[in-house]
Amino acid sequence: MDASSPPSRTLDRLGLVAVLALVLGPLLAWLRLVPGIVGFATFALGGILALVVTILGVIRALRGRGYGGGVLVATLGLLAFVALAARGRGAPRINDFTTDLDDPPAFKQAAADPANAGRDLSYPKAFADVQRSCCSDLAPMRLPDPPPAAFAMAELVAAGMPSWKITRQESAAGEIEAVTTTPLFGFHDDVIIRVRPDAGGSRVDMRSKSRVGQGDLGANAARIRAFEAALQARQRAAR
Repeated sequence: MDASSPPSRTLDRLGLVAVLALVLGPLLAWLRLVPGIVGFATFALGGILALVVTILGVIRALRGRGYGGGVLVATLGLLAFVALAARGRGAPRINDFTTDLDDPPAFKQAAADPANAGRDLSYPKAFADVQRSCCSDLAPMRLPDPPPAAFAMAELVAAGMPSWKITRQESAAGEIEAVTTTPLFGFHDDVIIRVRPDAGGSRVDMRSKSRVGQGDLGANAARIRAFEAALQARQRAAR
């Protein structure tokens, strides 16, 4: 049997199907033609199929039957899939992070969003120990400014964060809520910022939660770090 035999051609075709799924899943989600979870599932299935095709292609090559163009393309697609998946390597399988594990900010606007109907938006207690192990740097930010000034600063920073849409600003409660959209698959995550008095200044806490999935590949923790870095830069510039 050579590389042009029917079973070999089938394997090459499956390789092309795998690559098509790897490309179309993210593309259709990015164009917002399909929901993000559909695009991601298509992408993941393409990666699995590419893995199977690559393994079978290697076995075929070891038997002297050639590797095949479709299998080669699938292998290249698999490498790209693994490279993207490795970006979240080591991230814990939780999707809700906060700077206050004892009293996490509670979502209000997000809880009223029809997209969250039926979802429990409370912070899972089991996540606290996981977060302490992986992300001990996620801590409240303390500013020397009084709460009204700190809140105004947090508003400006939140308004300038990429892909954030502010959904609630309540100065009396010292809370800001936003919905963020991931650039590729278009997943929506909920964010809340809380400003409270703290020893003559202010304490700023934040929480970021994904709406879908059990893990987030580190996105929510990274979002908190990015906001805190931007807030610190704004506070330094205001001195």
